[in-house]
This record gives sequence, C-alpha cells and structure tokens, in this order.
Amino acid sequence: MRILLVEDDLTQLELLQIALSQAGHIVDGIEDGAIAQWVIYQRDYDLLILDWLLPEINGLDLCRQYRQAGKTTPILMLTAKHTILDKVAGLDAGADDYLVKPTDLFELLARVRALGRRCLMSSNSLSTPFWQGDILQLADLKLHLPNLTVTRAQSTVELSAREFQLLEYLMRHPRQVLSRNQIEQALWEWGNEPESNATTTLVRRLRQRLQVVGAANWIESVYGMGYRINPK
Repeated sequence: MRILLVEDDLTQLELLQIALSQAGHIVDGIEDGAIAQWVIYQRDYDLLILDWLLPEINGLDLCRQYRQAGKTTPILMLTAKHTILDKVAGLDAGADDYLVKPTDLFELLARVRALGRRCLMSSNSLSTPFWQGDILQLADLKLHLPNLTVTRAQSTVELSAREFQLLEYLMRHPRQVLSRNQIEQALWEWGNEPESNATTTLVRRLRQRLQVVGAANWIESVYGMGYRINPK
C-alpha cells in the first residue's frame, strides 16, 4: 500500500517509516502539518497515518479537512492523547482507527494490514481480489504480506520489496490498464523520482519471478498505454 505518514518526532518518523517499508509498503514521511496538508492531495494514498500534535496544522484538523473534501481513504490517528474524550474526538473527525503512543510496532503493522483490507470488498470472484487474513488473492495467485512471497498451486517465490509493491498494486486493479506514470506515482516515494527505464526494468524482473509460479504471462503490456494484470 501507499501510505502517508505524518509525524513531527524525527526519530519516531524514521523508525515507523523503516518498519512500514520493510513490511512492503511505500511510505511518504512528512514532519510538518502544513506540508502534509498540501501533499495529501497530490497523490492517491491507500492509508493515512496522522500524529495529532503537529506544527502549523494538527492531525485532527487534517483528518477533518480530508473527510470534508469527500476523501474516503482509511485514516489511523497516532497520538499520545489517550483519554476517552480524545479518542471520541479523533473518531468523530473521521479517523477509522486510533492508536496511542508509545507505539508497539507489531500492533501498528497489524492495524495497518487490517485497514488495508478495507480497501477491497470480500469476494471469491475470479476477477476481484480479496483478502484471506494477511493474504491478498486474485484467482489462484496469493500474495503474502508478512513475508513478501507469492504462491500459486504448490510453488512459492520470494519478491523484493519493490517487486512486491508492483504486484500488489496490479492485483488491486485487475484487468485495468495502468500507465507508467500511474505506476511511478504509486510506487516511488515523494521526492524519490525513478529513472526513465525503472518501470520497464521492474516489470521485467517481476515477470521473471512469476515464472516460478507459472504466472509470468499474467502481466500484459498494452502498447502505448501501460501494463495490466490479467489472470489466466
């Protein structure tokens, strides 16, 4: 998933960003509320993690403004404010979940996975991805979030973080043609611009990995438009 993480404690920001990235997520880390207010509308995110106490604009106001703009992306409030009234205020502002600091990383990652599952409807349709616990499945292809592996039938292959991110993005949009620009916007962190051939190289590497599970031909090139995943 692509995540916007807004946290003004630089030590905490770095720690959380590393943990989320190692779990296979693409993370844009921002330490200032005013900057986050601008960034939040520049790209499409699968999850927002907002600290409450931020300079310039606090996380509660960011959450409220985002919901008033009609955005439905899940929001996790991350804050030291721990009273029942604080939690009620956060949820009433539009947050989907509320985690009190100090944060246990295992709990944070579990909550992130749970919120990520809300982005997809549960279905057993061959054309619709669905969740089975921490496994994202499309047809008979299964992507395992905890260990960045993909399985099909009795075969398993391990993916790099970036390969995993590409496959997850494609699986979340089955049979939809995704342009190079869409892929780059979804997979590369804010301020980290990819090289001109990065997407082509990444798709080629992923296809090579998927040969192990007999699904290399699932990723189709659509001339002049981009790529799509098409279950066979």
